[in-house]
Amino acid sequence: MCCLFGIIDYRNSLKSKQKNRMLGILAAASEDRGTDATGIAYNTGGKLHIYKRPRPAHCLRFHVPERTRVIMGHTRMATQGSELKNYNNHPFQGHTREGPFALAHNGILYNDKALRLSLDLPESKIETDSFIAVELLEQKGTLNFSALRYVAETIEGSFCLSILDSRDNLYLVKGDNPLCLYHFPKLGLYLYASTEPILRKALCGMGLSGREHNAIPLECGEILRISPAGNLEREEFNDSHLFFSRWLEPWLPRPYGNSHRAQILEKPDPYLEEIKRVSFAFGYTPEAIEHLAAIGFSAEELENFLYEGGI
Repeated sequence: MCCLFGIIDYRNSLKSKQKNRMLGILAAASEDRGTDATGIAYNTGGKLHIYKRPRPAHCLRFHVPERTRVIMGHTRMATQGSELKNYNNHPFQGHTREGPFALAHNGILYNDKALRLSLDLPESKIETDSFIAVELLEQKGTLNFSALRYVAETIEGSFCLSILDSRDNLYLVKGDNPLCLYHFPKLGLYLYASTEPILRKALCGMGLSGREHNAIPLECGEILRISPAGNLEREEFNDSHLFFSRWLEPWLPRPYGNSHRAQILEKPDPYLEEIKRVSFAFGYTPEAIEHLAAIGFSAEELENFLYEGGI
């Protein structure tokens, strides 16, 4: 369980001090979903910059230049690859013929090793499942809706991806993991985080809770592009192969067993939290367990599901 977060200041109306303060607050709020590492990516001076460290967000100080419009961030709970090897932390850098890009992932992918073998992808020292998305984009040689659709329909597991290209286009690829995006039209500002509680917590710290804003809907199976001017463009991908539908749909009543999943609900139950912690050993994600708990399955039923393969 990690957190994607970011700021799109498409009118470039924020001063550097304001932007860095907001970034620090949003990153610290995102620690709710990961404290092993923190990273950001942004463009300035015609160059893509990635800054990441194996430390909690509240321990870092960000210094993003004033003319930076788009900042993409990630807080990590390490599941594959030690966070102490900084190359395992997000965002990752990749290259296409248009230039460099940065990619961050929330979720877990289980066919990364099989894809590397079947597609004869080059070896990498990076040990995380997430990096396969970078390799697939590099294989396509371009970064656009078509290439991202290919990635989303090729990887298997649970995911939400954020990708920043060298021209300040931000892409959000929404699998069955959560994402919340707010637009502040009077400020010329977008803010996003993996969950609404995290985003609302950050808004309180920023003093923006009372400012007029709109929640931008983003469904599973959608790819959203936010241009440097703040314009939105959407396309879709086939999400029928995703982790949630492939493994859990047979047990779920409608409307949960379709491509538009219910929002994950937090359950402050120690028994449930322990089940979520061990779920990876059985090939499931904490998000998948949360989905089942949210529609009424008890912790005991979920434990039986993990150990016996059925509910």
